[in-house]
Amino acid sequence: MLFVQQIVNGLMLGGIYVLIAVAFTLAIGILNFLNFSIPGIFMLGAVVIWHFLASGWPWLPSILVGLAAGVVASLIVERFTYRLMKDSEPEIPLVSSVAFLVLFENLVIVKWGSDQQRFPQFMADFNIRIGEIIIGIGQLVSLATAVILVIAVTLLLKKTKVGRGIRAIGENQETARILGVQVHRIVPILFIVTGLLTAFAGLLFAINYQQVSWSMGDEVGLKGIAAMVIGGMGNVGGAVIGGLLIGLTEVLSIYFFGANMVDISVYGLLLVLLIFWPHGILGSTAAPREKL
Repeated sequence: MLFVQQIVNGLMLGGIYVLIAVAFTLAIGILNFLNFSIPGIFMLGAVVIWHFLASGWPWLPSILVGLAAGVVASLIVERFTYRLMKDSEPEIPLVSSVAFLVLFENLVIVKWGSDQQRFPQFMADFNIRIGEIIIGIGQLVSLATAVILVIAVTLLLKKTKVGRGIRAIGENQETARILGVQVHRIVPILFIVTGLLTAFAGLLFAINYQQVSWSMGDEVGLKGIAAMVIGGMGNVGGAVIGGLLIGLTEVLSIYFFGANMVDISVYGLLLVLLIFWPHGILGSTAAPREKL
């Protein structure tokens, strides 16, 4: 039963990685832009929520302000990285997004210091027991929220006018413009979606682990990228599979081998899977932006 408990814990953690992986996937799959500012937005959303909670604000306004901070940060990256540099060599906007990651982290250090802060408990301890398996209500809410958000993004892409515009941009921006797609309006919407997903993932992480810090996004961001690559670059369904696999691998690695083996297990899995599936589990030889 202890092994089954670890499976449950891994799926709960994987839900957070899924949101980060989907955020990376939307950027690379549609804009061909590996947005390295995402870990910073993940951190910023959680820290802003912590700040307002610590200042005595109720939960709902604090969460809304934190999510808004994630959206604003994402739009800043869109304006000063992607929009200004999209016609340059691919590595230039990538490096600029790294600069925004460093900027967000250092702004948090300047404002709130480098110490890890304790995040308030979202609700009183409440666990669901199924035999000997214990499921924390916070973990369950996190996984359910991740699933709902991924379904919402999928429906947005497949069923709405904005989604059709996003997919048209993913195929070819110039052709999309000729067909009447308002690229200058659609691309910021995409950044709003990725900002919301990322900031919400930061909130779920903070609720589950009850801590925030300026560097909390670094490791999560790397594992989100690993999840995206494992699933298949630019494939939302693949990002979901990759995120859950990374979560399970991390928790089971701690269970069987100890915490020191986590990174070896996670990135070893990435290496092994890419040897057998060079384009990812659900990937193809098509360019990432052609697979959404």
